[in-house]
Amino acid sequence: MVSPSLVLTCGHPPRHLPFRKLPRLDVARISAVARTNAHPLFTSLNGSPLSRRGWAQVCRDSSLQDPPPGIDAAEEQDKEEIKNQLAKAQIGGGGGGEQLSDWSTSVLLFGIYAGLMYYVFQLAPNQTPYRDTYFLQKLLNLKGDDGFRMNDVLVSLWYIMGLWPLVYSMLLLPTARSSKSKIPVWPFLVLSCFGGAYALIPYFVLWKPPPPAIDEDEIGQWPLKFLESKLTAGVAFAVGLGLIIYAGKAGGADWQEFFQYARESKFIHLTSIDFTLLSAFSPFWVYNDMTARRWKNGWVLPLALIPFLGPSLYLLMRPSLSSLLGATSSSSDKPQN
Repeated sequence: MVSPSLVLTCGHPPRHLPFRKLPRLDVARISAVARTNAHPLFTSLNGSPLSRRGWAQVCRDSSLQDPPPGIDAAEEQDKEEIKNQLAKAQIGGGGGGEQLSDWSTSVLLFGIYAGLMYYVFQLAPNQTPYRDTYFLQKLLNLKGDDGFRMNDVLVSLWYIMGLWPLVYSMLLLPTARSSKSKIPVWPFLVLSCFGGAYALIPYFVLWKPPPPAIDEDEIGQWPLKFLESKLTAGVAFAVGLGLIIYAGKAGGADWQEFFQYARESKFIHLTSIDFTLLSAFSPFWVYNDMTARRWKNGWVLPLALIPFLGPSLYLLMRPSLSSLLGATSSSSDKPQN
């Protein structure tokens, strides 16, 4: 009796097919990268030419469901080998993160934070607590139009402080996540919507680079898809620029009144310090992010020194993670002779 599934051998004589060598990893390059403590930011296995071909060509009946034994196992073994090699290759930058990874810097930051908290709760001026409550109600639109005109500089500062958490979320995710620590960054980013730099500095103290690897699927998901969007960066930059222009167009009387508020009001005094701290820390995180993305531009860091506008403009111009991941994948797929 003849079996319904037949294995048919082709009539032509066997011939050798071209054999593609597996991509080899540059050991010298890996050692050099390892010595500089660079971190793997991206891993990609898509498109690696790993299929094995033998010298014999076999034609099979289409009704056969299972492949010849051993082929799938060999391919999976090759893919796993390349995956392990790419995981060890340490692609990407992140050299900027090593400054804060040193324990002495963490201790210094903790000391600064402790002194800052002592100043906030013990030394900051607090001469007008009832007026502070009134200002908060007006800024939160909890009070109707009672004829009082809010200070234009204060209004601009209030709304631009609402944009800083978005800018820091785009800077810290994913390139400032910690792979050597189980402490996630997102709780601190959420708290920064209410506490600003006072909520972010503890994460700066606990941060341990390098960041974990990221794949293409994660880039296309929330929240990275939103934070990597050029539209998000463009809106943040445009709104921030408008608020700064609005404050700049305020008259001299408004600025004198604002400085008077800052000397008397705990709310406005601490908000001004918060803005200063966020502006002071942002150039480091711009440097860390651009290093991880392997983007070298000498004018970016001086630009990041401009409060708010510098970091937000960097976010608008920086290369996307998806483009870097594609470049990394294409370079890893090229066979080396």
